[in-house]
Amino acid sequence: MSPRRPLLHAARIADIVLFYPALLLVIWGELAGPDPQVLGLLALFNDKLLHFLAYFALAAMAAAAFRERRPVFFAGVALMVLGGVLEILQGFTGREVSVYDEIANVAGVLVGGFGARAIVEPLQRRLAPPFE
Repeated sequence: MSPRRPLLHAARIADIVLFYPALLLVIWGELAGPDPQVLGLLALFNDKLLHFLAYFALAAMAAAAFRERRPVFFAGVALMVLGGVLEILQGFTGREVSVYDEIANVAGVLVGGFGARAIVEPLQRRLAPPFE
């Protein structure tokens, strides 16, 4: 077994463990009411950029966690649906519902998912044992 193979496995495990706190942070960020202290820090960034980066990171983490493409596809679809549901729920928390936020979410999922797979799949082939 290649000495780098356990490193790839350890990175995948760390990715899986860190995905759920990241997911909870994104959900909290989308549903939390407007907090002046938090908004002061985040006001430096465009709202659409924050949506894009959050879903980019979640999709990249999900794409790196799975070995096959099929679960990555379902994770991406689930993240897109989650983004839409959270946008609708924002209307009940006193925040603005925006279709442009959902477009940024979907773009982040697509770029993050495809980008991560473009990196992970060659690594898997390169580090795979010869008779796997």
